[in-house]
Amino acid sequence: DRDGRCKDLADRGVQFAIDNYWDEVYGGFYWLFDRKGTVLINKKIVYGLSFAIYALSSYTKAFDNPIGLEYAEKCFDLLQKYGAETSYGGYWEMFERDWTLCGPGAEGGDRKTLDVHMHLMEAFTALYGASGKDIHRRKLLEIIDLIDTRILHPEYKTGIPQFFVDWSVAPQIKFNVIWGWDRFEGEEGEKANALDNTSYGHNVEFFWLLSDALRTLAVDRTQYDPMFEKLLTHAVTYGVDRKHGGVFVEGSLDGSQVYDRSKEFWQQAEFLVGMLDAYLAYSDEKYLEVYENVHRFVFDKMINHEVGEWLALLEEDGKPIWSHMSHSWKVNYHTIRSVVLSLDRMDRILNRV
Repeated sequence: DRDGRCKDLADRGVQFAIDNYWDEVYGGFYWLFDRKGTVLINKKIVYGLSFAIYALSSYTKAFDNPIGLEYAEKCFDLLQKYGAETSYGGYWEMFERDWTLCGPGAEGGDRKTLDVHMHLMEAFTALYGASGKDIHRRKLLEIIDLIDTRILHPEYKTGIPQFFVDWSVAPQIKFNVIWGWDRFEGEEGEKANALDNTSYGHNVEFFWLLSDALRTLAVDRTQYDPMFEKLLTHAVTYGVDRKHGGVFVEGSLDGSQVYDRSKEFWQQAEFLVGMLDAYLAYSDEKYLEVYENVHRFVFDKMINHEVGEWLALLEEDGKPIWSHMSHSWKVNYHTIRSVVLSLDRMDRILNRV
């Protein structure tokens, strides 16, 4: 509804973010705040800035309000000025308020990650879709090439989580400024299997985000089909629980081991979209079968139908590990978006028949 309650909420949210979260001195959005808008952590974290670009670009495209694109472009320009790592390619990811690079190790200043670069690709897709500018197109193409050639495993085409600055593989460690680690509270240092670890959810999310980027760019997908085939085959062969339903958290790069067999909400959400996109691209029934597997797991075991939300974390067999319905990093970015986009893809499938 371009003129209804959703627009009112979006208008309010964007203006609140600009008024409270934007750094008028050094530029960029701060990292963490309380509910009143008071800054708690004033660092410039590229993961957060990627979502600012994504959200603000999408806001302008949805409601024709130029202020969203204005601030999305400001973030983009700051990233090119301070964040671009020009020796080996890609972006630095962790900065102090004044854009001084954070220290090494747990400070994150000597690392590059799949997570951040994938979400920058997502952000640049939305930005180019809203602006149509050549510079945004070029930087989107650059980051796609970088992920394909540097971040995906050269043989298996599965995502590698962390790298040193020169793109040599780094052990996956916990950063001091973190996101999505609520379940690992108290864990320090390196993650288990720190050099041989891939997320099934991230791999499928990358597939459909790149597919969306290629559509936005009007670039032929077929040049990426060999990579997609390896990535998707790994995901549906090793990441899907055929006994209980749903998607495991993570396993080895070559698929030989599943390291974490629990079921987390966001991996399920990304598989719903990714499997429908894969079916639209390749017309292979196995992707619809996996979609049905994950759909049934989500609707039968993960959704709390009494309150209309998703449980965050379940055992392999679907028993809740957490009974609370929310945590610091559980947002409708994954859950609501997956349902909205799944409906869109179902319409496309039905209209194609």
